Amino acid sequence: MSDAPRVLVGVEVHLQLKTTTKCFSPSAYHYGADPNTLIDPVVMGLPGALPVLNREAVRLAIRTGLALGCEIAEVTKWDRKNYFYPDLPKGYQISQFDQPLCFDGGIEIDDDEGNPKRVRIRRAHLEEDTGKSTHDEGGNKSRVDLNRAGAPLLEIVSEPDMTSAGEAERYLNALREIVSFLGTSDGNMQEGNLRCEPNVNVIFANGDKTAIVEVKNINSVRNMGRAIECEVERQTREYHEHGRVMGNTPRSTRGWDDVNGTTVHQRFKESADDYRYFPEPDLPPLHIERRYVEAERADLPELPRARRTRYRDTLGLSAYDTEILTAGPAISAWFERALAGPTGARDAKLVANWVQGELMRHLNEQKASLEDVALQPEELGELVDLVTAGTINARTAKELFRELVVSGGSPAAIVEARGLAQVSDRGAVEAAVRAAMERHAQAVEDFRGGNAKARGRIFGEAMKELKGQGDPKQVNEVLTELLG
Repeated sequence: MSDAPRVLVGVEVHLQLKTTTKCFSPSAYHYGADPNTLIDPVVMGLPGALPVLNREAVRLAIRTGLALGCEIAEVTKWDRKNYFYPDLPKGYQISQFDQPLCFDGGIEIDDDEGNPKRVRIRRAHLEEDTGKSTHDEGGNKSRVDLNRAGAPLLEIVSEPDMTSAGEAERYLNALREIVSFLGTSDGNMQEGNLRCEPNVNVIFANGDKTAIVEVKNINSVRNMGRAIECEVERQTREYHEHGRVMGNTPRSTRGWDDVNGTTVHQRFKESADDYRYFPEPDLPPLHIERRYVEAERADLPELPRARRTRYRDTLGLSAYDTEILTAGPAISAWFERALAGPTGARDAKLVANWVQGELMRHLNEQKASLEDVALQPEELGELVDLVTAGTINARTAKELFRELVVSGGSPAAIVEARGLAQVSDRGAVEAAVRAAMERHAQAVEDFRGGNAKARGRIFGEAMKELKGQGDPKQVNEVLTELLG
């Protein structure tokens, strides 16, 4: 039995839902607006201002909960979480305490050995966001922007089922993928759409446990991993040097210092009693009909992990292919549309090669997105069909692609109008090869003298004779026969 300590990690994720207005008020919310321009009396907590629940926020929360394998409550209620902070002008946050909207879920990730592992989700409850405080480096001034206050958040709380920084990173990436495919959130950590707070503690071989530490101010998946690794090292050191364990050390909150790569003590962690939760008097309990939940369940898309499995097991694509083609909902949908032929699915590998090869190369070179591409997925499928049928060769197809990706259009119509069809007439091919051999007699002599590279020059000249429209396979066969 190993004496190495065990690491336990649970993650709290605050996911901003993609609604046009706030959770309990009519103000719009979007990232990047001028400070304090997206506010209203409800957000400000002015006397007489009453909250009204955003129906779309509830729908998106239920949709996300279902995708995370959660049960959906038949009855849920709202509670006031009381605390004072400058970016919370009401002095309380409308949240859910003992009756969360979603509970008892879980998602599958890969553990550190690459084996499937289920991370349980304890609860996912709906609440409103706070504003944002910005502090000067010197600490002398702070600024508060209340634009974000009141935006709908789904707080997703996992069980401490992860045992390494790597597992926590994969869990967070899986969450981001899921909400991206659902369309319930942008999941952009840089813009604050998704914020995570890992809870970390260490269990030693003798049963001693360090106190749980929650780490805040994390702005990327990699920084979460770094923060967990840093905290494991710090807690282990504190245990060996000072005997600090759960029994003699209070639970605490620490901030992540990205510049120095370390965690910094902020405060000792409050308990639920410190927040003085009580039912929100201005909002009635929410009763959720089963038919409403089942309608949302039936509308869920195929999720990324299941889609990767299908691409691998059913379509025969490689792990690399599946990762590229499920990197986001847009590229996956584009591939699916290109794959669907008029009489059945096309060859998945051929379509995948065009999407992750020529298409992705164009996007990277032009720093463009799929919305900028004039070529439609169905038109790429048509181009693949022309190559598969031998109507055009790969060279012509690539030249056409570079044109169509900018202008769009039917590949078949362009091939017919311009006479680009592949030359497959045996007599025409043989005449082109003979002409190339006659003009480049020295290359023929070099090849017959043992210089294998000379053959490529003759082949290239034969293709030029055919204006690039020869069937490469047939040209090679004829060339082999005539060279002897």
